[in-house]
Amino acid sequence: MNIGFFDSGIGGLSVLKEAFKILPNENYIYYGDTDNAPYGTKTKEEVKKLTFKAVEFLNKHNIKALVVACNTATSAAVRDLREKYSFPVIGMEPAIKPAVEKNSDGGKRVLTLATPLTLKEEKFQSLVSKFDTEHIVDMLPAPKLVEFAEKFVFSGSNVAKYLKDILPKNIEMYGTVVLGCTHFPLFKKVLSEILPEDVDIIDGNRGTVNHLYEILKERNLLSSTNEKGRITFYRSGQLVEDDHLIAKYNNIIYG
Repeated sequence: MNIGFFDSGIGGLSVLKEAFKILPNENYIYYGDTDNAPYGTKTKEEVKKLTFKAVEFLNKHNIKALVVACNTATSAAVRDLREKYSFPVIGMEPAIKPAVEKNSDGGKRVLTLATPLTLKEEKFQSLVSKFDTEHIVDMLPAPKLVEFAEKFVFSGSNVAKYLKDILPKNIEMYGTVVLGCTHFPLFKKVLSEILPEDVDIIDGNRGTVNHLYEILKERNLLSSTNEKGRITFYRSGQLVEDDHLIAKYNNIIYG
C-alpha cells in the first residue's frame, strides 16, 4: 500500500523529502494540485473543495495514510477529512510551540511566514493562542513565495528583493522565523543569506513526518520490505511522465 501526499503544488515535496529520510522503504503517491495553485489566496470553501477532490483521487489509489502536506489545506479541511476517511490523516502544524519556548526567556520575538488564508484561519489562531501566552508571535503573509516556487525559482535577485521588501525593517528583534507554508523551506538558503546569522529558521516538516511514523507504527502499517520505496507523481490528477519535470521533483527530494 502507498502513503498519499497532497499539496497545492510542489511545496509538499519539502515534507516528502523528510519522509523519505525517515521512511525510505515506503511507497508514496504525491498529488500536487499545480493547476489550481496557489491555495493561500483562495477562500476556505474553494480550498476545501479542491482538497476533497484530490484526496478522493488518492483514496482510489490504495493509500494506507494521508499527509496533507499543505498548511493552507490543513487549516481548511483536515478536520472534515478525518471525519470522512478511515485511514490516518496527518496535517501540517507550524512550529509555533518550539519557537515560543526558545524565545520566551530571551527577549526576542517570533516571526511566522505563511499564506494569507493560513494566518487568518481558526486552526492557526488557536495554535498561537495556546502557546503564545507572552504575545511574542508576529505574522507575515508571503503569498508571492508560492508563485516563485511553482516556477522552480528558489533564489535570485527577484526572490531576494521580494523578501527584503516584506520582511520587517527591525528584523534583529526576532530570534526565530517560522516557515508556516510547505513551499517556504525551499527558500531557506536565500532567507539565511538575508536574515541575521543569529536568527533561527524552522519549519514543521520533521515533526509532521515523525508523527506519521508513530501513527504507522502504532497501527502496524509500516512497510516490512527492505527495498527502497518508489514515488509516483500526479499533477492535478494527471500522471507525471515528463522526465525533465520528474528530475526537478527529485532534485528537491534527494538534493
